[in-house]
Amino acid sequence: GAIERYVKQALVDSSGQVSSAALVSATHLFERNEESAAIVKRWISETTEATSSPNEMVQFHAMQLLYQIKKHDRIGMQKLVTQFSQRNTLRSPLALVLLVRYTTKLLTDEVAEGRQSGSFQNGTNFSRAGYAFLEASLRHKSEMVVYEAAKSICSLPGIEPQELSPAVNVLQIFLSSPKPAVRFAAIKTVSQVAVNHPRMVSKCNEDLEALIADANRSIATLAITTLLKTGSENSVDRLLKQISVFLSEIPDEYKVTIVKSIQRLCLTYPAKHRVLVGFLSNFLREEGGFDFKRSIVNSIVSLMKQVPETTEGSLLHLCEFIEDCEFTMLSTQILHLLGELGPSTSAPARYIRFVYNRVILENSAVRAAAVGALSKFAARCPSLRSSILTLLKRSLGDEDDETRDRASVAVSVLK
Repeated sequence: GAIERYVKQALVDSSGQVSSAALVSATHLFERNEESAAIVKRWISETTEATSSPNEMVQFHAMQLLYQIKKHDRIGMQKLVTQFSQRNTLRSPLALVLLVRYTTKLLTDEVAEGRQSGSFQNGTNFSRAGYAFLEASLRHKSEMVVYEAAKSICSLPGIEPQELSPAVNVLQIFLSSPKPAVRFAAIKTVSQVAVNHPRMVSKCNEDLEALIADANRSIATLAITTLLKTGSENSVDRLLKQISVFLSEIPDEYKVTIVKSIQRLCLTYPAKHRVLVGFLSNFLREEGGFDFKRSIVNSIVSLMKQVPETTEGSLLHLCEFIEDCEFTMLSTQILHLLGELGPSTSAPARYIRFVYNRVILENSAVRAAAVGALSKFAARCPSLRSSILTLLKRSLGDEDDETRDRASVAVSVLK
């Protein structure tokens, strides 16, 4: 009882440090157990009073505690958000960021629970007021609040393009900020918006192209992946030229992200498949680690399934790659793929040389995979069977048991 009285008084203490400490303690008490939570709920008037403190951190901690107390009461939360967004009493940027987040959560819940559909500006009373507050926060003097409001608007489910436009305009300004953290935050959000609203983001393309040369490689990578989402079919060739210079200078983890974006671009513009697959295959022959090379191989294989006209050209690119591939796993994967798809192409004979080279020059695992692939060609291409049988017989004396057994089985079955 005595402790409760002291903490309750401390919530509205004239010292900002004491008040903040009491509010943080109350937050911890609230989370401890139901009995403690019931006590803290009785301090709601003191907590509300603390939001008027001239100290910014006190306002921030008071908003946190008010949310903890009311978060399961939808009407109470809507009143809280409406009250603070209309009164304009919060001076703390951190407290305003919390208010923006609470507003966004309530608007998202309105959509999820079916009370709001279509435009927020023509929705329920709370939807209109909530969106108006977020839109007004885009003009706040604190970059932190402005960014949080822009990010929140962009994350609202089912938002209309005209409602998204003010947020994208603000993010476009942030793209040219002198602060790397602000540029990174803006480009990350713009990149996410580009997934569902590429046309909205396309007006930022000039700013995005400038960021390709950014000293921060994370920003440059996001700029490229965003441009790949928003670029038109006509801009693909120019983009690839810019990327080819950039790719050689960045670590593999960024390269993998760009490869995935190029794969998505190929699905968007299938007519550009030759250029895009050729671009990816060029980088198979460049320096790079296993994850980077595997991401390219997986992207090419995925494109072959989704854009069948890429199959023959892609198989030849992969054949050239295994001529000088240092990764056994990738070589065996490609040989298996050749065995599956090669026999059904218009000229299966062109792949035999590449496969047989692996029998002569590689380690035991790759030799076994090559023998398996040759067997599939022989089984499905009668015109090539006698020539392939001659090649398979040369592996009957291989020093590796697996390779020898596969060759032996294939020869006996195909005879």
